[in-house]
Amino acid sequence: MEEAKVKLVLNSVEVTASTSMTVAALLLREGVPSRRSISGEDRSPVCSMGVCMECRVWVDGRKVRSCLVECREGMEVRTDG
Repeated sequence: MEEAKVKLVLNSVEVTASTSMTVAALLLREGVPSRRSISGEDRSPVCSMGVCMECRVWVDGRKVRSCLVECREGMEVRTDG
């Protein structure tokens, strides 16, 4: 059985994801870092269970841990703050 797909916006680009995929998994698939450190280095999810805080992004205007949020239709994800 094929998984349900949703369309969402990632940094102003429309992408398609599975409904069972977390936003963190989508970022990894798309090769997009979740944020940059103070020194400018790319940061990505480390623990994938909400503890490390490295995967923080903006989803629909709210700062969230991307590893705890599943992709849903029409959501807007921003990594630029």
